[in-house]
Amino acid sequence: MRIQIRPTLVFGSKASKDPVVIDLVWLTGLLKDIDQGKTLMSACKKAGLSYRNVWQKVNEVEAALGFTLMDRVRGHGSQLSEYARYLIQFTEDFDEKTRRLGQTSLAHLEEGFALFRDKSEKQWKFASSSDPIIQMAVSGIDKFELTTAGSGEALERLLNYEVDIAGYHVSDPQASKIIAKRLQKEGMQIFPLMKRVQGLMIAKGNPHGITGVRDLLRSNIRFINRQKSSGTRLLLDTILTKDKIDPKKIKGYGHEEFTHSAIATSILAKKADIGVGVKSVAIENGLDFIQLKDELFFMAMSEEMMLNKDVKNLVRRIRHLSEEIAGYKSIGLKRQITGWI
Repeated sequence: MRIQIRPTLVFGSKASKDPVVIDLVWLTGLLKDIDQGKTLMSACKKAGLSYRNVWQKVNEVEAALGFTLMDRVRGHGSQLSEYARYLIQFTEDFDEKTRRLGQTSLAHLEEGFALFRDKSEKQWKFASSSDPIIQMAVSGIDKFELTTAGSGEALERLLNYEVDIAGYHVSDPQASKIIAKRLQKEGMQIFPLMKRVQGLMIAKGNPHGITGVRDLLRSNIRFINRQKSSGTRLLLDTILTKDKIDPKKIKGYGHEEFTHSAIATSILAKKADIGVGVKSVAIENGLDFIQLKDELFFMAMSEEMMLNKDVKNLVRRIRHLSEEIAGYKSIGLKRQITGWI
């Protein structure tokens, strides 16, 4: 970026709605070209303006100043007036002083612009369902502002243009197609990222002998749930409905946490016996795990955002991490999501 401080003439009162504004550098450049023997027509072409437009601007300046800038001499073209030569000298002196005295200030201004550009580049807002790989991937790229939200909330925030990207997961192909249809209708693009395993996280050694979701009905089992807007909560409720299990009979169903890690921490602290979460968090915390369902994790964003180099970098990082961590598998090919979008 090239920044200049240029003298400008503004004619008109403070209350004037349409003041005359003339760039002195442009004006004196035009005058110098004429003084050097160029015709007004050639000077106009160099300035990129029509002959009529230039004369209009010159007439406006002359009317505002009360001085003549050019004397029209029949047969000899236009010659500069004494005042025009004074204006040229004034502008050259001003320009020299600006260069000499303003270099440091201009450098500071350019540094400030660069700083704000850097900050603006880091402001991509990303609302995503809780996932350790998403958190790891974002922490390695300082271009995103990550907010953990349930899948449903993340998508609503995207559609309301509150965030630039939404991360969400689904375990049912039919539900996935409904979500995709709505996103595509709103002009959003969908990136498949990874497959992950959701299941029951239980204390090491499974002291209560839990074998499945029906054990949640046992009076001695303390459950800890995810928040209502989360995809994990939707997964659990879908399973409970399918198995005809009344949530009201589950001890701790109303006790909610917002992340998989928070669920694991509650079990480790013996505040709960069981919760639903991803396999990688169970392994990381030394908990036992009973698989319930595989699900797909997607990112949604505008078509413009899809072309962003930072987003492409983030997608690559997520897929790379999902190949290295147990309970995940990278996806990106169309055949891997057949029937889901």
